[in-house]
Amino acid sequence: MSNSDPRDQLVEHLPAMRAFAISLTRNGAIADDMVQDTLVKAWTNIEKFEVGTNMRAWLFTILRNTYYSSRRKANREVADVDGVFTESLAEKPAHDGHMQMTDFRKALGLLKDEQREALLLVGASGFSYEEAAEMCGVAVGTIKSRTNRARARLAELMGLRDDESLEMTDDATMSVISASKVSSF
Repeated sequence: MSNSDPRDQLVEHLPAMRAFAISLTRNGAIADDMVQDTLVKAWTNIEKFEVGTNMRAWLFTILRNTYYSSRRKANREVADVDGVFTESLAEKPAHDGHMQMTDFRKALGLLKDEQREALLLVGASGFSYEEAAEMCGVAVGTIKSRTNRARARLAELMGLRDDESLEMTDDATMSVISASKVSSF
């Protein structure tokens, strides 16, 4: 891997980037545009990438910054009163946890942006607290606090007690809501 071009690694991170973009925007078309913008920025600034470091973390940082830049430009937030954007986060599962997944998506959409972002980076995307903190430009303790508050708020919104669990087969969803990862993807 000594002489390989880092650009060759960009494609392997597309699915994770799209999933993260959808979780931020709650809109597939906007998410696709953000991923494309991120790839253009990464491609044109590839000399700034340090070979041997985490390409996925670098791309997620660009994506995150692109998202927040677009939010600042828009200078307003679109309300999701009827849950249309939340419903488009992912395809509904065809298993026994269908209703819980719907409730989960709605609850996830109600979290503060910072909490949802921290939870998705650490829980669903498999980044360490340290990596997530670096991507978000905050202290590790801040990421840990946001993650814990997000998990507690999700449990509250979904009416879960400490001794209850969701009946879901999706490891990624379970890793988002549980303090210990079920698996990483």
